[in-house]
Amino acid sequence: MSKISKMFKGSSGSSSSYTSSSSRSKHGHRSRTGPTPQEAIHKLRETEAMLAKKQDFLENKIQQEIAIAKKNGLKNKRAALQALKRKKRLEQQLTQIDGTLSTIEFQREALENANTNTEVLKNMGYAAKAIKGIHQNMDLEKIDSLMQDITEQQEVAQEICDAISRPFGDTFDEDELLAELAELEQEELEASMRNMGRMPSVPTSKVPTSKVPTSKVPSSGPSHRIPSRKRAEENDDMQALAAWAT
Repeated sequence: MSKISKMFKGSSGSSSSYTSSSSRSKHGHRSRTGPTPQEAIHKLRETEAMLAKKQDFLENKIQQEIAIAKKNGLKNKRAALQALKRKKRLEQQLTQIDGTLSTIEFQREALENANTNTEVLKNMGYAAKAIKGIHQNMDLEKIDSLMQDITEQQEVAQEICDAISRPFGDTFDEDELLAELAELEQEELEASMRNMGRMPSVPTSKVPTSKVPTSKVPSSGPSHRIPSRKRAEENDDMQALAAWAT
């Protein structure tokens, strides 16, 4: 190999290495200075607006071509066919724009979701750092000791409440008091029955009606009314005592 060929080979190698290094530097520079997610989303929305305006324009042109084809009809068949051909091309462009808009919309939504996820993860990272900083200032042994102190104080408070609510003075057996009350009631019942047995009997003799004039016999005297009232009261007392005894 001659020196000239070696020279050209070396120059080509150096130029290629320079080109690759310059391209790497350019790509690295682009990656470092790329658009932010907000800028990219804004550009995509501008593109969507532009394509939407173009859609409106194409739809109006299609309507115009349809009108031209109807106007010429069979009178000018060539002009009508040309109008229909233009309408077909416009419809193809409209279909392409619809597909492009779908792709741009999908890309914009993906970018918005990625931006949202980035913000969420960043905020979660801040929260994790904050929690870590809080936990660094905590001592588990101190927490256990604090919980034991709280438990002991609760037990002391419960003992104080029990001591305050305990009744003062002598305490009596409730069963003995009930038995004594039953004896008193039995004695009262027996005394009442004895008093009922000593009550005087009411005379039941009838006044002869043949010897006493009818005009002198009282129709409703007090002597006949009082015994009947007493008997009624006695019957009521007996029923009340029987009900109370049972």
